[in-house]
Amino acid sequence: MREFDSPRLIADIGGTFARFALETTPGEFEHIALLRCAEHADFHAAVRAYMDRLPRQLKVAHAAIAIANPVEGDQVRMTNYHWQFSIEEARQRLGLDTLVVVNDFTALAMALPRLRGGEIRQIGGGEARPHSVIGLLGSGSGLGVSGLIPAGEGWISLGSEGGHTNFAPRDEREIALLRFAWNEYEHVSFERLLSGPGLELMHRAMADHLKQPSEPLTAPDITARALEAADPVCEATLDLFCTLLGTAAANLAVTLGALGGIYIGGGIVPRLGEYFDRSRFRSRFEDKGRFSDYVRAIPTFVITAKHATFKGASAILEAQLRSLRNSGGASAIVSQIRRARDGLSPAEQRVADHVLAHSRKVLNDPIAEIARAAGVSQPTVIRFCRSLGCEGLSDFKLRLASGLTGTVPVSHTQVTQDDSMVELGEKVLGNTASAILQVRSQLNRDMIDRSIDLLLAASRIEFFAIGHYGVVAQDAQFKFLRLGVACNAYVEPRLQLLAAQTLKAGDVAVLISSSGKLPELIAVADAARERGAHVLAITASQSPLAKKADAALIVDHVEDVATHLPMISRILHLLVIDMLAVGVAMRRDNAGATGLALGTAHPDLDETEADGAPGTRRAAPGISLASPLAKLTAHSR
Repeated sequence: MREFDSPRLIADIGGTFARFALETTPGEFEHIALLRCAEHADFHAAVRAYMDRLPRQLKVAHAAIAIANPVEGDQVRMTNYHWQFSIEEARQRLGLDTLVVVNDFTALAMALPRLRGGEIRQIGGGEARPHSVIGLLGSGSGLGVSGLIPAGEGWISLGSEGGHTNFAPRDEREIALLRFAWNEYEHVSFERLLSGPGLELMHRAMADHLKQPSEPLTAPDITARALEAADPVCEATLDLFCTLLGTAAANLAVTLGALGGIYIGGGIVPRLGEYFDRSRFRSRFEDKGRFSDYVRAIPTFVITAKHATFKGASAILEAQLRSLRNSGGASAIVSQIRRARDGLSPAEQRVADHVLAHSRKVLNDPIAEIARAAGVSQPTVIRFCRSLGCEGLSDFKLRLASGLTGTVPVSHTQVTQDDSMVELGEKVLGNTASAILQVRSQLNRDMIDRSIDLLLAASRIEFFAIGHYGVVAQDAQFKFLRLGVACNAYVEPRLQLLAAQTLKAGDVAVLISSSGKLPELIAVADAARERGAHVLAITASQSPLAKKADAALIVDHVEDVATHLPMISRILHLLVIDMLAVGVAMRRDNAGATGLALGTAHPDLDETEADGAPGTRRAAPGISLASPLAKLTAHSR
């Protein structure tokens, strides 16, 4: 097994203890130590105390920290302890090249595909379906919920607060529990019950329900007495805990469609051993009414691995380092800045250089500090952000944060001559899906809204594209004509400028270009603006066309047209057209329009009677108002 260039520091930090280890080869953890958080003043002091224990010859360059807290941006403030720190400042103080900080449950989720037979124990029947969604639950100080979605050769972990879903009782005992819990909490979630504090709450509730005296017991005491069968109230409490966990696990299974299985982690269940296997967890999991057969086929597992969170954090760190190597050391937005730098003004270049050198610090600095550090004016900072396709500084920071917090990157797989037809198909489809996910992560909600507003208010829409992208303009014309919108598509350069010169105020020119640098389309944009028309560009960030547009929808995907026809980029542009068409259709539908704003309704959109309901709108073929794309567009708004 290959060794790393340098050992990697892996940590799992909770509110009481911080666990540390050094990974010298993949999956091999040495120098494991458990430090009590209360014995160290802050996060940096705890990490430094561990690093000082290591042999002097060991030089740590990269580290991954899993922490029991949401991680958004550079500043981390623990909710169950007083520690707070800046990720970038900690990286510099500790002398690390890379410091990745992720939520501990995200790390545990990423460990699941790497666990082997001896590190999990199956409870009940069912068989995992390969390459399917996986669900994860974990009870400890709270109730963690997550999931994994297969994506190409890797996985995408879900950031979830599913533990806060409403608790729903199933029998008289659980109704009594809910009524008792209402005395303490207005909102009773599963986390209020399926956790350490939840065990103590349920113990008080069961004592009340069984009309027994209530002792002030801690969660470990309740568990110990129940396992020893020494206390009827504790036994009833632990039985109820396992039963309710079955309900929560089944809910997660049907919510995610987790045919890859449901995994149980955390600090409570793995310690229950065979008791949990005999409990009513699995019977309640399979008791799902009409969906009982569905969940019965889904396996459930208890995680028994000692270092599962370490493995997940290590996997995230490895993916991050691999992404940095493949992209020259940058996240998506940072890569975009580096590509665009030479085309910026000198002042904007100074902002770019400052962001590249101090990415995490920029996340928390106000605009005045960023401008001062870069030696530019505040309007220059805003111009820099907008040149990247961002609405402003806040939008830029959101995109920057998403690229710096340890998110597993989207990958591109190279097609080779040795690929079989199946492998070739998988790679082509996988690369397309990866490109779509990358563009989706760069969507600007305000810009989508502005684009749809322009199209809704337009008296006429003209689509312009050249060469291989002409089919995108023609597809746009077809879709908007079906919506009853007066529009044309121009793909012949000799006609485009003439058409642009006939535009007037209230019209919209939609320019479609992968590079945004074609002089013919730039001339069209100039002519349209001179005539008082609005310009909507679907193009690359930083491009001259994007800078001339009233609204720009950014599609950054570069293909070498010298060696092959553009494929993925055309698909991305077609999807943007779909997004706009569905957005226009939904916005009109939500407004309660009985006809279309421009002219009379198309016959395929007439008011008809469907399913016995008069006045139901029948969408034209190819425009499904209930499609996943429509839902995505609605969510973006």
